[in-house]
Amino acid sequence: MGAFTVRKKPSYVRGLLRDLSPNKQLERIVDDGMCIGCGICESVAGADQVTMQIAEDGSLVPHAKTTIDDTLIDQILGLCPGTKVEGLPERLVQPDSQYDEVWGIWRQMHLAYAGDEQTRFRSSTGGLLTALAQFLIDSGEVNFILHAREDETIPAFGQNTVSRSKEEVASAAGSRYGPTPTLKNIVGVLDQCEATGETFAFIGTPCDISGLRNLAQQDARVDQYCVYQLAMVCGGFMKPSGLSNVMNEHGVNADEITSLRYRGYGCPGPTRIETRSAEIIELDYLDFWGEDDSGWDLPHRCKICPDGIGDATDIAAADSWDGGAPDRQGQHSDPGSNSVIVRTLAGERLLAAAVKAGFIQIESSITPRDMDRFQPHQVKKKQAVWSRFVGMRAANSVVPDVRGLRLKPLARRNSIAENLAQARGAKKRAKQLLRD
Repeated sequence: MGAFTVRKKPSYVRGLLRDLSPNKQLERIVDDGMCIGCGICESVAGADQVTMQIAEDGSLVPHAKTTIDDTLIDQILGLCPGTKVEGLPERLVQPDSQYDEVWGIWRQMHLAYAGDEQTRFRSSTGGLLTALAQFLIDSGEVNFILHAREDETIPAFGQNTVSRSKEEVASAAGSRYGPTPTLKNIVGVLDQCEATGETFAFIGTPCDISGLRNLAQQDARVDQYCVYQLAMVCGGFMKPSGLSNVMNEHGVNADEITSLRYRGYGCPGPTRIETRSAEIIELDYLDFWGEDDSGWDLPHRCKICPDGIGDATDIAAADSWDGGAPDRQGQHSDPGSNSVIVRTLAGERLLAAAVKAGFIQIESSITPRDMDRFQPHQVKKKQAVWSRFVGMRAANSVVPDVRGLRLKPLARRNSIAENLAQARGAKKRAKQLLRD
């Protein structure tokens, strides 16, 4: 295993948790709703000390199996996306890169989709991330892709997986809107790469990217062997309790589900549920999620996410519906195009090569204001997060240490009344979590 350089905990977290034992500090991250279930803590600690387990509420959280020490908890809190989230590393920002207060550092923005019609059809939107992963394997630029697929035992969840062929990449296509420990074995992956000299690309959520970028500050092997870091622009995932409510409404016992495809086979495509009794249920995307984000049943960490847009990625891919949701009448005829944010030189080179090889088709160039139209809920959340953090601190709750995400300037776009309302609401929710 490579040597780790442990950085100090974020100052706010250090002050808040200083009187707790290391085990209680880990529990506090979970209790305050900051854990997203990425699994990076298990990976760095080892499953003999920390393991991801399903909690009573159905969420996926870390459990300390032994008494952990100060060094390990310092390391975990320096990695956890629930305690530390930063923007694109300064070393990756080029002088000619463009900047937007909402969307961060960018070099190119496009509407684009997979060149292969079946990849475009089977994937969640336009198949961009799937096609990029297939190109990387086909070209030999990387040896494998570390990403997520449907969990084999709990279909509503995702599980991390390694794909070494275009077919394996394709079989994992589609969004996962449940807990997914994509970083659960990241240290083992780096150990393998160190032994073999192999390289890989990582595809996950913006939270996963935060964890991976944090790990790169402690373990130089991340930048040595992980050639690309790609993510989808993320609105959050559905809490297991919310999924159970949806299933109950349609007469489905969650324990009877054998397969759950959230999206794909069209844009967005139906939510397809298969059960042990061979029953197949397909739900319209808007019936599953609701007409707008007001009905989304998200974990607390998703509600206060400072970076749903993939600020630290090489490339981030998003849906591209005007107003942020598909048109109920027209969605079944939508072939799907991703809105694409290219942030780094590496991402720029990757996209150009994939286009040249026919794996990606660019439809048109777009601007940050187009992204505002496609992702209004991301704009709304980005402008609200600073005030929500103020409210959470007032409730004595854990709040992520953030850098390079423009939260305070964005909060100034709101009225004082709006910011006060956001702070009060976040304070109330944080206090409720602490009581629970």
